[in-house]
Amino acid sequence: MSWIGSKPRLACVASNAAAARAALADLAARYELVDPDDCEVIVALGGDGLLLHAIHEHLQLGRPIFGMNRGTVGFLMNQYRPDGLLERIAAATPISVHPLRMAATHADGRSSHALAFNEVAVTRSSAHSANLRLSIDGVERMARFMGDGLIVATAAGSTAYNLSAHGPIIPLGSNLLAVTPVSPFRPRRWKGALVPHTAEIVVENLDADKRPLAATADFHELFHVVSVTIREDASTTVQLLFDADHSLEERIITEQFLS
Repeated sequence: MSWIGSKPRLACVASNAAAARAALADLAARYELVDPDDCEVIVALGGDGLLLHAIHEHLQLGRPIFGMNRGTVGFLMNQYRPDGLLERIAAATPISVHPLRMAATHADGRSSHALAFNEVAVTRSSAHSANLRLSIDGVERMARFMGDGLIVATAAGSTAYNLSAHGPIIPLGSNLLAVTPVSPFRPRRWKGALVPHTAEIVVENLDADKRPLAATADFHELFHVVSVTIREDASTTVQLLFDADHSLEERIITEQFLS
């Protein structure tokens, strides 16, 4: 990043929340903001959902993103402080995040692809439970899973849907993915698994006619899928910037000790 140690050109994106729009107006009055195409850093104002949308929308630009919390949880966001923003960003710690690439085959034979920086979820889309086969690196690990579905989560996304489904929090740099069940019925006591980040994970629908599935990569949802292949896309990277005293690694560790 050529701007390290200097004052970068900033673009700013914000959610529609009143607090985020007010923050955008405040930053526009204080700093000379430019379009994302012309910036060196994108500042994202909102919550984790807004950050996720900003990552996807501006991925091809290859710009680092510095998020500031003007939303609800904001786990992946820095604190909102408008003063000294250029200096904060110049001193920020970059974290490189790779997405999962989901390849889905539909009941009519079509194929679809999508990226997920948080998680891929394969879930039931009818009143019937999902009936799934799980294979990892070509080895069948579960001949039949019955429940609401399965989540494959990255480390960065492990505190989102994965955590709500009682999956593990994964420290950054651990090179692991979480495979987490959603409301498992059979096997009832299976808590999920941790697999290497290089693993290829295949989820197949064993009863597509009666038990249709949806596959969701972050907020991109596909319906009537019969199989989903998931693996990390090491060729795609986004850099998230964090204050040195508010690192994402520290927040992930802290989250594991909260009651």
